[in-house]
Amino acid sequence: MPSVVANGITLEYESLGDEAAPVMLLVMGLGMQLVSWPDPFCQLLVQRGFRVVRFDNRDCGLSQKMDHLGRPHLVRTMIRASLGLPVRAPYALDDMARDTVGLLDALGIRSAHVVGASMGGMIAQLVAASHPERVSTLTSIMSTTGAPLLPQPRAHVRRQLLRRPANPAEVDSVTEHLARLFTLIGSPAYPTPPEEMRVRIRRSVERGYHPAGVARQLVAIVADGDRSLRLRTISCPALVIHGRADPLVPYACGVDTAVKIPNSRLVPIDGFGHDFPPQLFERLGDLIASHALRASA
Repeated sequence: MPSVVANGITLEYESLGDEAAPVMLLVMGLGMQLVSWPDPFCQLLVQRGFRVVRFDNRDCGLSQKMDHLGRPHLVRTMIRASLGLPVRAPYALDDMARDTVGLLDALGIRSAHVVGASMGGMIAQLVAASHPERVSTLTSIMSTTGAPLLPQPRAHVRRQLLRRPANPAEVDSVTEHLARLFTLIGSPAYPTPPEEMRVRIRRSVERGYHPAGVARQLVAIVADGDRSLRLRTISCPALVIHGRADPLVPYACGVDTAVKIPNSRLVPIDGFGHDFPPQLFERLGDLIASHALRASA
């Protein structure tokens, strides 16, 4: 896969489909790589007439690592945040939004349909708010506004997020650790077959597992705080997709996102958690593609 320099750092990316087609830019979540956008899902979007661009955010996958910024202390960070104290992050979600725009610049893309999942939804929101001319449509999936009174991840999910693999240097150990997490946050009505889940996870672990980068991204999320006022400035057509069974970013967060973004449309999905189960590829692909095509028309 190729790489480019964007916003002063190197980002790994992949472009799928006809380069003359409208661009669908996919932005992934916390610690998740471009391959976390499932290949069959991306091909569905290509078949619907889009050029799909997916990439590794800074600090994960094959994109540039920010190890020179040090590794934050997550427990201390969470305690400060819970007490309402300011949190200092090695970099900000705004920096990651500028990375995203820098990727568009490097690829010569004037504007794109921007789709973000989880943390990627937060980044996509910031791109739409700060660079409206670059965003044809926004789709925010399983994401949030960061408003302080919204429900937080369930306690058992928070505990698993802060745990480490038994042997962080061993692929099998890391794969099993992440499989436990994804089982906790997955879709109860659409369970991913365990062996398929492990194949997906192992692919990512072998490609570019980087826990220090995950820690820095997590602190960037915590430090970003409430985006509500910025979301109210978004002017492009916006679609908000959220599962009613999401234990990591509860459904109320999706509702709040749709309320805060003017003229947005909320699509709730029963039994959908915080993953991309194969049973929902067609439905999600249809929702995203029709949203982009409707705005273009």
